[in-house]
Amino acid sequence: MKTDRRKFLKATGLATIAAATTTPAMAQTATATMGVNAGQPNLSQPNLNQPLPKNMTLATIERNGKLALGIRTPSGILDVAAAEAEFKTGAPVVMEDLIARKGDVSGLQKLADRAKAGEAAKYLIAEGAAKFGPLVSSAAKILCIGLNYRAHVAEANQTIPKSPIFFNKFNSSLNSHNGTVSVTTESAKNFDYEAELVLIMAKGGRNISEADALSCVFGYAVGQDISARDLQSSSSQWMMGKAGDGWGPIGPWLVTADQIDPQALDIECSVNGEKRQSSNTKMMIFNVAQQIAFLSKHLTLSPGDVIFTGTPEGVIAGYPKDKQVWLKPGDKLVTKIDKLGEQVVTFT
Repeated sequence: MKTDRRKFLKATGLATIAAATTTPAMAQTATATMGVNAGQPNLSQPNLNQPLPKNMTLATIERNGKLALGIRTPSGILDVAAAEAEFKTGAPVVMEDLIARKGDVSGLQKLADRAKAGEAAKYLIAEGAAKFGPLVSSAAKILCIGLNYRAHVAEANQTIPKSPIFFNKFNSSLNSHNGTVSVTTESAKNFDYEAELVLIMAKGGRNISEADALSCVFGYAVGQDISARDLQSSSSQWMMGKAGDGWGPIGPWLVTADQIDPQALDIECSVNGEKRQSSNTKMMIFNVAQQIAFLSKHLTLSPGDVIFTGTPEGVIAGYPKDKQVWLKPGDKLVTKIDKLGEQVVTFT
C-alpha cells in the first residue's frame, strides 16, 4: 500500500461505537466495536435488530477524498452517499455504518430501486472508472487461518492440523482492488501470494454453533494473504511475515451471504497472466462454519470482523527451491473467486 494511501486511511479514521450483539445460539452477549468514517458520520444509534440487506453486491469507493459505500448495479456502481444526499432515505453511506446498522438500512434498497428506475443515473459510476477502497477500514479483528487445504499442507511439508491454526493481520494491512503493494521499501525479500476467500461478520458473540455460524456472516469477498516467507519462517510465530502494510487486499465486491455457498467456489490466482493456483473451497480442511465456531469458542467475535479462510496449493513457497521466483516490482497479481469477482494488485 502506498504511503499516501496509508495517510488517506488515517485521515478518514473511524471513531468507535459500541453495540450489543446476540443470537439464540450464543452463550454470551458480545459488545461490538465498529468504526465510522470521520468525513460522513451517522450520528444515530446502532440498531442491530435491523436486518442487513440481501441480494446485494456492495463496494467501498473513494469519492472526493472520502470512503463511501457503493452498490453494484447492471448500469454501474451507485454512489450511495451522493444519492442519499438527494433522496434522503436515511440509508447508511459508509460500510462501517451499514455493518453497525446505523441509520435506516432499508434505505439502501430504496436507493437501488431508484437507480434501477433511472432516477439516480447521475450517481452511477462505471466500474472501470471507480476508485476502490478497502471494503472495511477499521475491523476490530482480522483473523487468518493457515494450512487449511490438504494439498497446501502437503506442499509445505507439514502435517494436517488437528485444530485450526490462526494468526492475525491489522487494519494497516488492508488494501483494495487495483491497489499497490510496495516491496522495494521492505527489508523482506521472499514475497508470496495466497488467494483466499474472505468473509465479514454481521453478528458476533461467543460460542456460536456450527449450525448458526453461516447466519452470522454478512458477506464474502476475494482476498489475498500476501506473505513474506523469509520473515514468516524466521520464528515460530507467523505474524511478522503476514501483517505488513497493504498485505491484505480484499474486494472489490462484498457479496451478501444469502447469495453464496462458501464451500462451493472455484478459486484461482495468476501472476503476470500465468495461473499459479486453482482449486475449490470445498477442499478446505476446516470449513467456514467450523472456523467461526472455533474462533467464537475462544474469543468474542464482533460485527465487521474479517476472516481469511485459507489458501490452496500453488504458492511459491511450495515450489522446489530452484524454481522459487519471488514476487517483485512490476508483478501483477490477479485473484478470482466464483461469484465474487476479480481482484488486481500490482507490486511496486
